[in-house]
Order: sequence, then C-alpha cells, then structure tokens
Amino acid sequence: MTAFFSSHFFLMALFAGGLASIASGIVGSYVVIKRIAFIAGSISHSVLGGMGLFLYLRRTYDIAWLTPINGALIAALLSSTLIGFIRLYYRQREDTIIAALWVLGMSIGVIFISLTPGYNVELMNFLFGNILWASSHDLITLLILDGVILLVTLAFHKRFVLICFDEKQAQLQRVQVAPLYLLLLGLIGLTVVLLIQVVGAILVIAFLTLPAAASNIFSKTLSVMMLFAVALGIVITLLGLSISFTVNWPPGATIALTSTAVYLIALLFGKRKQNV
Repeated sequence: MTAFFSSHFFLMALFAGGLASIASGIVGSYVVIKRIAFIAGSISHSVLGGMGLFLYLRRTYDIAWLTPINGALIAALLSSTLIGFIRLYYRQREDTIIAALWVLGMSIGVIFISLTPGYNVELMNFLFGNILWASSHDLITLLILDGVILLVTLAFHKRFVLICFDEKQAQLQRVQVAPLYLLLLGLIGLTVVLLIQVVGAILVIAFLTLPAAASNIFSKTLSVMMLFAVALGIVITLLGLSISFTVNWPPGATIALTSTAVYLIALLFGKRKQNV
C-alpha cells in the first residue's frame, strides 16, 4: 500500500476514478431504475464512430482539437438524442434503435480506424481504458462534467424520478416527459464519455450500471441508492487499482471485473438476507 500511494500515476488514477464514480453513481441509478442499461451500452459502443472519425481527421489534416475524446462526446450526445427522438416521436421499439446505433457506430469506427495511418495506440487506450495515464487536464475535464451532471440532477431530480418510475403518471401531472427523457439520455451520454477515460468504451457499461445495481439491493430510496453507488464506485476503483497493481493486470478491465464481483456478492448477500 505504501508503494501504491507513493506512485503519482496511481494517485492520479484514484482521483480520476473517484470523480467518475460521482457521475456513474448518480446517472447509473437512473439507468438501473428505468431499466435502460442497454441504451447505455449502445451509446458506449456507438461512440467508437466519433472516436475513429476524429482520430482519422486529426492524423490526416493535423487538426489538434479533433481528439478521440471530443469525438466520443459528440457521438454520445448525437446517439442519445437520436435514440430519444425515434423512441418518442416515431414510436419504434427501443431495442431496435439500440441495435441499429450499436452497429452503425462500431462499423464507422472500424472503417476509420483502418484508414488512419500509423499505430493507433491512443484509440486502443480509449477502447480498453488507461486510467494510469490520467493527467491534470483529464481531471479538470472530469470535474467539469461532474459539475454539469450534479447541477442538472439537482434541478430536475424530482421530475427524473417521475419519468423513471411511471411516465404515464408523470404526463397526468403535466410533466414534460419528452424533453426530460432527452435530457436524461444526454446525461447518460456525458457519463459514458467520462467513464471511457477510466475503464474504456468496451467496459463502460459495467462501471455505469453494476455499482448502482448493487446499491439498489440495499437501498429503500433513490437518493440513498445514489449515495451508496457513488461510495461503492470509489471503493471498486480502489480495489480494482490495488489488484491491478499487485498482479500486473490491465487497470480498466480489473476495475470492471471488480465491479462485477461486487455486484454478484451483493446479489447473493441480498437474497440470503431476504430468505432470513
């Protein structure tokens, strides 16, 4: 532990994981309650298209601001908005929309990755996570995104709760369901981009949903569930980084694996508690 906490890289990674846990605990709770985990999965994989496109343009035309993370942000917001509009105004099944966007984003990403000159180690880090390379700039970005998510959540939490539990009842109470649903999907998109820097695009759905799902087993209110999910996300990050440090495993995959193990333990303990 002395070696762990004396390492600058692991301390920066721990800070990044803690900041990401705030967003995943809050937004992930909405995702779990509304049962739209596969929407988060679709957004997390569709961002590959934006990442691949921006990396290709950056390498080809030497445009500095076209970074993969900026491409992921734009792709995530576009995907979440498109899912919301099609679901609300075209009355199509969400699973069909999710499958289409999943395939579209992955296909575009693979095509532009193949066209991009050079070895794309930068993109591989975003796909599978490289939290150990978190910089001060990354922490500032995470902090800003956390601030946006917290402000929006504080302003619209009660209405988010209504549309998560019962959209029809929310409509009867004259709540504007459509814009709120689109806003919630936008928050999911922001959170996905934030978590990409911690566990990577491939494993982001695990860190987004599993801490919140584990917290849901022992929580009676959504607010308590969010607090537990944030705390659990920080613990999972610390455990995952510690295991990664000890056995020399990839940190992103180790954090995702730890979140899965914690959820299974919580599920088993929760069932045993109910039986008692």
